[in-house]
Amino acid sequence: MSVSYSILWPVVFFPLLGALFAYLVGLKHKQLAGWIATGASGAALFYVAGLTLLLPHGRAFEQRLFEWLAVGDLQAALTLRFDALGAVMSLVVAGVGTLIHLYAIGYMAGDPAAGRFFAYLNLFLAAMLLLVSAANLPVLFIGWEGVALCSYLLIGFWFKKEEFAGAANKAFIVNRIGDACFLLGIFLLYLNFGTLDFSELRLLIERHPELSALYGWVGICLFIGASGKSAQIPLFVWLPDAMAAPTPVSALIHAATMVTAGVYMMVRLNYLYALAPLAMLVVLVVAVLTAFLAATIALAQDDIKKVLAYSTISQLGFMFMAAAAGAYWVAVFHIITHAFFKACLFLSAGSVMHCGGHEQNMRKMGGLWRKMPLTAMSFAVAGLSLAGMAPLAGYYSKHACFLALQSGAFETWGRLAELALLLAWLTAFVTALYIARAFSLIFLGPAQGNLTAHEPPWKMNGAVLTLAVLSVFSGYFLALPHALQHYLRPLFSGPYFNFDPGGVLEALFVHSWPGLLGVLVGLSLYLKAPWLIERIKERFPFTARLFRGKYYVDEIYALLIVRPLERLSVGLWRFVDQGLIDGTVNGGARLVDALALVVSRVQSGQVRHYALFVFSAAVLLAAFYMVF
Repeated sequence: MSVSYSILWPVVFFPLLGALFAYLVGLKHKQLAGWIATGASGAALFYVAGLTLLLPHGRAFEQRLFEWLAVGDLQAALTLRFDALGAVMSLVVAGVGTLIHLYAIGYMAGDPAAGRFFAYLNLFLAAMLLLVSAANLPVLFIGWEGVALCSYLLIGFWFKKEEFAGAANKAFIVNRIGDACFLLGIFLLYLNFGTLDFSELRLLIERHPELSALYGWVGICLFIGASGKSAQIPLFVWLPDAMAAPTPVSALIHAATMVTAGVYMMVRLNYLYALAPLAMLVVLVVAVLTAFLAATIALAQDDIKKVLAYSTISQLGFMFMAAAAGAYWVAVFHIITHAFFKACLFLSAGSVMHCGGHEQNMRKMGGLWRKMPLTAMSFAVAGLSLAGMAPLAGYYSKHACFLALQSGAFETWGRLAELALLLAWLTAFVTALYIARAFSLIFLGPAQGNLTAHEPPWKMNGAVLTLAVLSVFSGYFLALPHALQHYLRPLFSGPYFNFDPGGVLEALFVHSWPGLLGVLVGLSLYLKAPWLIERIKERFPFTARLFRGKYYVDEIYALLIVRPLERLSVGLWRFVDQGLIDGTVNGGARLVDALALVVSRVQSGQVRHYALFVFSAAVLLAAFYMVF
């Protein structure tokens, strides 16, 4: 139920205003632009926090700004709605976003285009806040496309490098493929229900449970769009290339903005997916396969940002897995903890790169814990949280995802759900293995180069340490029975998954075994027995090449889709554009030119010639009339 509240617009307005002023001020004072953008992000955070405190439990604030779309029967207003889900997501987006803005002040110091960078960063934040505050699908789609635009601008921020510009184009094009299906899902909803407002859709969909086939197809179309934004099979290929962006952008994309949009959309439309078993099955299969494939790819990468990128793809699979099991609030739970530890990991990696000559190859690092002890500690804490080690934050949300699958999907899908759970546990082990490998190569192993690394400025370290603290404690408090699951309960109908965090000792010795085993195996292999890794690669060369080659998905797409389309485009250009269209137009021009050349010879400038022509014409006319 909504209650009127007239001042929701500052949630989006503060970062929009910050983007404008950061750009204008940045033309003259680049360092000041960063503080303006950070202040705007912080203002949005404090405003959202105030709204959250004022929000009655189970209610929503709503503000209709103006009529936006009025086409025939379609009436879509630019309306904002602030409920429990919007509050949680806005706090995460604005909170983590503010810390990343603060970090970026130090990271981007000296960059000649810092003003433009912070303007884009604020615009990114505004688009995501609009997305999670939307009261209907058209407004959500504005934010949906807004984050896509900002990701394009920020991934290609250093656009003078061709590979960076190519990565931006790739992200934009792949997301357009998903968005075409997303729009199709929106059109199907409007065609059948005549409204796109979330509250009205919920009432109508719950009133017609017999339309499960329709909901299934709509859910699949929307999920394809979500697969583009949240980098799931088959549209995940853009996210690793997006590491061309400056590291604060990578942290913002992976932790708090674009990649969480798809999961948020599914949670927001939970009432549709709850009545669409076909769509839920598709989501489950895609999510579990994506989680496993991305984790195994991360295990074989040497670029630290690529490792973390594939890690994000894998963790997003866990979020979709929980949603497919009907535990929507658990998906939100993992969004929150993942935002903390993944932002901490990215910013820690950024500190290593920023203070170590911008080196990204982990095999050229080693022994950095002596030079960067705070960064090493933060990376270790966030890495253990990612691995699902109790009692850190990542353990609680990941364990809740597994329990949700076990309790919610076994009755529906039987052996398929058992196989999915087995694959999820294996993915959790591989996750711990690759993050232990990364920590060993960067901080613990012998130095492999002459990196003159040192701790970054306080602005950067302060943001990283804050996220490290949240990576430790946030999971336990959010997992309490009267915390997040109770707060989000009014948003969901039907069976509700209740999670009991249990005791710490039980968590340590019973449920943390995949993470513990993966960390121990990883540290042992990469610190004590690196020769054994080479023996394994020699024993299983095909698997090693498959992981390192990222399953050759890009190559397969190039062979089956990109190159045929290129050849088709060249053929259409030559035979249709140049041959038919240009040939017709240019042929007509040449004909007129030839006729003009012939007629121009009549214009001799001699009066006697003109008199002869007039006389000849008169004779011909007279003869014509005499004959006919």
